[in-house]
Amino acid sequence: MIKFLDLQKINAQYAEELKNAVAEVIDSGWYLMGEQLNHFEVNLGSYLNSKYVIGVANGLDALRLIFKAYIEMGIMKEGDEVIVPANTYIASILAITDNKLIPVLVEPDLNTYNLDINKIEENITARTKAIMVVHLYGRVCWDENLLQLAHKYKLKVIEDNAQAIGAEWKNIKSGTLGDAAGFSFYPGKNLGALGDAGAVSTNDDELASTIRALGNYGSHQKYVNKYQGLNSRMDEIQAALLNVKLKYLDVENERRREIALRYIKEINNPNIVLPQMPMDIKEHVWHLFVIRTVERERLQQYLTDNGVQTLVHYPIPPHHQEAYVDWNKLSFPITEKIHLEVLSLPISSVLENNDVERIIDKINLMA
Repeated sequence: MIKFLDLQKINAQYAEELKNAVAEVIDSGWYLMGEQLNHFEVNLGSYLNSKYVIGVANGLDALRLIFKAYIEMGIMKEGDEVIVPANTYIASILAITDNKLIPVLVEPDLNTYNLDINKIEENITARTKAIMVVHLYGRVCWDENLLQLAHKYKLKVIEDNAQAIGAEWKNIKSGTLGDAAGFSFYPGKNLGALGDAGAVSTNDDELASTIRALGNYGSHQKYVNKYQGLNSRMDEIQAALLNVKLKYLDVENERRREIALRYIKEINNPNIVLPQMPMDIKEHVWHLFVIRTVERERLQQYLTDNGVQTLVHYPIPPHHQEAYVDWNKLSFPITEKIHLEVLSLPISSVLENNDVERIIDKINLMA
């Protein structure tokens, strides 16, 4: 069976370095908010060209803390609206509603699967305070029109960069395009921890300071609590592991691009809609390679029977989830079409060429 994602093989490449990094943490006797986290924050900040990086417990917390900080800073308040793509993973929306803000769902562009920037302005109201762009599947969601809208309406732009670390727009790294960005280092991400971890990036001094305190019980100084905060801290072991893997991120992303290009060039089954390769290949890091077909279940079973593991990202759109039952009767036809048809093929830095060829051949042979 060709695994959808072989995490053992990915991490085996750097096994000795990873083991040495963990041993260094164990031997140090310091397991939270120490040198390893500081090094990772500095290294990731340098990689992104971001003034601040704050390590947190996970990607959802990264986004939650951004909104929570803006509320503490008086920039947002309960009941304010945040525009967000209707087809995103539910974590993007949870971060908004957890802060008693109101998500305003907007349809994606069917060609890119990202937020349709042309549909933003018609959804802006007097209560709109931010736009959350989600760089879905690893493709940057950005253009000049978005910047103009944000400036015109004085809106914050927050990036959900959970899937696109290393992607670029006009030589600027995703995660530094907007006012702040949330990162996830869930093990399956392009830069994956061996557990859970996340980070926030920003160039805003006050925002960074507020987020750092909020993630540490609302405290800048031990036992002195300025805010009603959270416990959301990246531990030293995950920081050490991520420091090792960050060095190899660009090489791994380039391998993903190579595989994606082969899929796009060589899959020729007329029943399948392939994703687009952007004009600038750096705009996509191919966290996922997502195809569409109206015969998804049949194709997935066929590939399983032929030794190829696939996954569906994601089968149920947020507005059809029980968690948001009040939205269940809303209609977002493009989002619904995407969620009914998408299927993710294996793609990773360790996928062998012969496996890529086998996947392509099997898909092309399916009648």
